[in-house]
Amino acid sequence: MAQTHRTIEPYREVTVAAVVLGVVIGLLMTTSFVYISLKLGFGLGGSTVAAILGFAVLRGALKKQSIVENNINQTVASGINIASSGVSFTLPALFLMGLIDVNLAELSLMQILWEAAPFILAAMAGSFMGVVLIIPLRKQMIEFERLRFPSGIAVASLLKSPGAGARQAKLLLAGFAVAAIHTALATYHILPDMVDLNDTLGIPYFIPVAISLSFANFGAGLLSGRGGLAFAVGGVLAWWIISPIAVSMGWLPDAAIQYEQAVWQDDGTLYSSMIRPLGIGMLIGGALMGVILSLPALKGALKSLSVAVQSRGANTGPSQELSSRVMSVGLGAAVLVLFAAAMIASDSVTLTQGILIAVVGTLWLALAGLVVAQATGMTDISPMSGMALIGVTLMFFITAGNIIASVMLGVAVCVGIGQCADMMQDLKTGHMVGSIPKRQQIIQFAVAWIGAPAAVLTVFVLWGGPDGSGGGFGPGTDLTAPQAGALQAILDGLSQGDVSLDKYVAGTALGCALSAFPIGGVGVLVGLAMYLPFYITFGYGIGCLTSMGLQKKFGKRWIGGTLVPVAAGFIVGEALTSLVITLIKLAAN
Repeated sequence: MAQTHRTIEPYREVTVAAVVLGVVIGLLMTTSFVYISLKLGFGLGGSTVAAILGFAVLRGALKKQSIVENNINQTVASGINIASSGVSFTLPALFLMGLIDVNLAELSLMQILWEAAPFILAAMAGSFMGVVLIIPLRKQMIEFERLRFPSGIAVASLLKSPGAGARQAKLLLAGFAVAAIHTALATYHILPDMVDLNDTLGIPYFIPVAISLSFANFGAGLLSGRGGLAFAVGGVLAWWIISPIAVSMGWLPDAAIQYEQAVWQDDGTLYSSMIRPLGIGMLIGGALMGVILSLPALKGALKSLSVAVQSRGANTGPSQELSSRVMSVGLGAAVLVLFAAAMIASDSVTLTQGILIAVVGTLWLALAGLVVAQATGMTDISPMSGMALIGVTLMFFITAGNIIASVMLGVAVCVGIGQCADMMQDLKTGHMVGSIPKRQQIIQFAVAWIGAPAAVLTVFVLWGGPDGSGGGFGPGTDLTAPQAGALQAILDGLSQGDVSLDKYVAGTALGCALSAFPIGGVGVLVGLAMYLPFYITFGYGIGCLTSMGLQKKFGKRWIGGTLVPVAAGFIVGEALTSLVITLIKLAAN
């Protein structure tokens, strides 16, 4: 009997469909997560959202069955999206300080691009550096040390469950639709965007009881569950404990009059003189303690790097990593881009300062990237904000007080170290589903930079607001930009010395003490919550409690398979709808 031999074709991995879909999803997530980062003060990973949408398009619409192809899609999308946190944590500080003063309605597209160019270049340089600096550590961290990278494991589990992925895509789109409809109706005042219960309950306004009807806010709480309770506790501490004590003790005698006029969420006496500086201090203290607690990770990272270099030199077989030549060229190009960004960021930057920014910035990014990658692998917690604050402060002194150049370096560092952590998470996922590391590295190196212009221009648009005149985020708005507010406070203190030093010191001490507890990032979360209006933290806390209740009733598996995609849809739906409405109003004006 004749036997028929069938050639087994390799799995599709890097395909046009996967890359294009990843770019589209990455851009959508970047704009959405810049919005949520300005609203809540922390970013969200996009790998899960990208994987879910990948199932809907690659498997559902295009009838493709390859798991590793969807892994490329999520690698591309998350690599692009990582710029959202790095940019929104740093760049808005310049707007809040008045150092970037643009009226979008009066500028052409080319003029806007020129204003944004230094920060786009800095973010691109950080993106390239983050990818090439972390590649030599993949084998050591993932295959030899077998660091956990919990988010990478979670995404790999999702990719291995294609049936569940298709169902989750439908849930995500349903959540998107609900949030988009509510956001549009609330924007045009057909539905309320906040419920204020102070008058109904007869409670004075310095003890606020108000809930934001924001699906993005509620969705973020649903995703965080028990881990986000510290964020809600920070709001309770600020407004239900510190606020009434301060008023009743007469520490701020005119505060009671102000807050009876229902302006507690604005830049009033109690908020600006006590709550806000305490929150910023706690945020700074928590971030710095996060860096200190990550020092053991630095030791492990340096050991991993040493072993990786030795094994790379001894390896004579075909390499699974990008070649040293490609990495060297990429790193050199990134340093030149960072130098160019420094020189055009400010007229006062000298040639020597530009070189120092590029060299010192690269060295700090490399060190911070090693720490963040190791810390993320062990705990899934990234001390990104602390590393950025230290980098900006260091650069402030190197540039003799040039704030614009310092923040520009902060943009590069934040994006770069975020890229280090994301690249490792993606490579962990790829390791578990059978992807080829070299292909993931090439594709992320090739496209991750796209997130830089998307994130920077989104910040410009959100600052412009519907009429383009500015003031679209910061204290007194729905997008309070707490991380940028903390950076602004540090830079104001360094340049002017006019700060509420006692409040900052007390807050920093509290933040350090809280971060010493074995609960990752609790000091930063509490500090962020104290900085934010209470109606945001209250709504977020309700989301956390709802998630905990549903998990108790239905179990952890149901949360991951049903609640997570719905919550992700809530976040993306509100963010994209708000951004589209802003662009429409801006175009009309």
